[in-house]
Amino acid sequence: MIRKLMILSAVLFYGSVAFSQEVKNDVDGTKTKMDAFVSKTGTITKFVDTKLPNLRTSLGGFATTRIRKLTSGSTSAYFYQIVKGGSYGSNTASIEYSDLGEIINALKLLKSEVDKDIASKPDYLENKFITVDGFQIGYYISNEKPTWYIKLESYGSDNTIYLKSGDDIEVPFIEAKAKIEELKKE
Repeated sequence: MIRKLMILSAVLFYGSVAFSQEVKNDVDGTKTKMDAFVSKTGTITKFVDTKLPNLRTSLGGFATTRIRKLTSGSTSAYFYQIVKGGSYGSNTASIEYSDLGEIINALKLLKSEVDKDIASKPDYLENKFITVDGFQIGYYISNEKPTWYIKLESYGSDNTIYLKSGDDIEVPFIEAKAKIEELKKE
């Protein structure tokens, strides 16, 4: 009897080991472009900020903006950063230079669609663009009024900025792209 219990226990133990799944912690899969650049080990990383005008919100507040140049070894990258102070700290969006062109094109498309969306008189409608890093721009329509927004980070609270119009988003992005191009020439 004891022998049968030992054999049964061994079969159950080895069976559970054979069919168990390995849990992978895929932290690298969720890294933003900024995180990937600054997490390089074995090199010195330098941050240089260039301030840009504040981004005025529709609620009377503002978010600070800047260009951050990162240099790691002989490689440099440029990010447009939008920082919104919150109750429990600040939220920062870091938009890589190559993504700025995509965002500007998406904004032009969104701006061209907003009037048609308002005319359709939806109960609620949301139209947005999301980058690979989780940064969002767009608008929602409720009571036949559009509300433009920028969502700085994919997760967390107090990370959304509301603006009066699509132009209030587009102009700072165009200026940021031009400033990065100027800095790249230096």
